[in-house]
Amino acid sequence: MNLWLTLHLVGVVVFVGNIITAAFWKVRADLLKNPAIIHSTVKNVMLADYVFTLPGLVIIIVSGIVMAIQAKMPLSGLNWLTMSLILFAVTGVIWLAVLIPLQRGMIRHSAQCIESGNISKDYQQVSRYWACFGIAATLLPIVILYLMITKSF
Repeated sequence: MNLWLTLHLVGVVVFVGNIITAAFWKVRADLLKNPAIIHSTVKNVMLADYVFTLPGLVIIIVSGIVMAIQAKMPLSGLNWLTMSLILFAVTGVIWLAVLIPLQRGMIRHSAQCIESGNISKDYQQVSRYWACFGIAATLLPIVILYLMITKSF
């Protein structure tokens, strides 16, 4: 196995592993209904995105580009690679344009929940949106992983 493929796989494991793990801890914190735990968790989900998701993303992109160039992969027409790139771009847009702002909102609203001692409707609404868009942003990389493994078309 070459260095670029190894880096690519490490990037995928870090990227996909973090998005699944972050969702697990966020859902678990919400189920506890403890404002302090929720606030700590949503802050750490945001931190984990910067420490793991973002570097995983960079590693995937750089190693993927290098391997595609080395293999002289065509980026024209619809094939497993172009479909994967399209889905990867959609995932990135969801993450940057929707999930990151929602996470900031969850941090802000959860801090207010600590002060009041109750989980606010504002937090619950932002959290629901985060869950909906987060499901899409989690399932898309799993579809991409399938396409990358099977190279089905």
